[in-house]
Amino acid sequence: MGSKSEDFSVLVLASDLGIDARPFLTNREREVESQENWHDCPQYLPSDEDFSDLELLQFFRIQGSDKSGNRIARVVGKYFPAPVVSGERLKRYIFHKLCSELPEGPFCIVYMHSTVQKEDNSPGITILRWIYEELPSDFKDRLQFVYFIHPGLRSRLVIATLGRFFLTGGLYWKIKYISRLQYLWDDVKKGEIEIPEFVRNHDNILEHRPLTDYGIEPDPFQLSEVPTTSYSFGRYEEKWAAREFMS
Repeated sequence: MGSKSEDFSVLVLASDLGIDARPFLTNREREVESQENWHDCPQYLPSDEDFSDLELLQFFRIQGSDKSGNRIARVVGKYFPAPVVSGERLKRYIFHKLCSELPEGPFCIVYMHSTVQKEDNSPGITILRWIYEELPSDFKDRLQFVYFIHPGLRSRLVIATLGRFFLTGGLYWKIKYISRLQYLWDDVKKGEIEIPEFVRNHDNILEHRPLTDYGIEPDPFQLSEVPTTSYSFGRYEEKWAAREFMS
C-alpha cells in the first residue's frame, strides 16, 4: 500500500516551564485575548453601589500627571478611616475609581504617609496585597511608580523585609521613597496635585528635625509612628512622684 509523505512542522510551547506564549499567538488570538482582558474591569463596577461617603473623605483621588506623563492617583493615608471601612468595600471602591477614571494609559500613585496611625488609618499589608493581586493584569502593567511620601521607620522595615515576598508583579521595584516634598518636585511639577496642609507642616518638622520620623528625636507634636522615649520616661516619673507623696 503506497502513501505520499507530506512535510509538516510541530510547534511545542513549554507552558509548564513558565514561558510566555503570547509572542507565538496569531493576530486573531491576540485580539480575542485583548477583548477578554477588556471585560475584566466592568465586573468591578456595581451600578447600584453608592460611594459618596468615601468620595467625601478624598483619601483616593485621580489628579494631575507626573513629568513623565503618567496620570496620578493621589492617596492620603491620614484620610482613610480603617476601623469603619471593610477591606471588601475598599477594594470595590478602588476598582471603581481606577476603571471609571483611569481606563487606559500609564499611571502612578502618590501615597502620603504623613502622620498615619496604624490603628486608625492602615487597612493592613495583607488587605493591600490582596487588593493589588485582584487588579486586572492590565492595571498592574500600566502602574509605573509608587511615590511613597514621608515613610516611617516601621514602613521601611516592613517593605524591606517582606516586600519582595508580598509585593508581586514587580511592584516592589516601582516604589520610590520621598523623604521630603522637595524631592517629589523632581518627578511631579509643583501645583500638579493638592498637598494637604498637615503634610506640609509635617514636612517642615522633618526639615528641622530630620530624625523624628525614625523615633530617635522626641516629637513635640507626637506626629511620628514610633512613640518617643521622653513620653515613656515621663509616665514613670509621675508614678515615682506619686509614691513619694503617699509615703
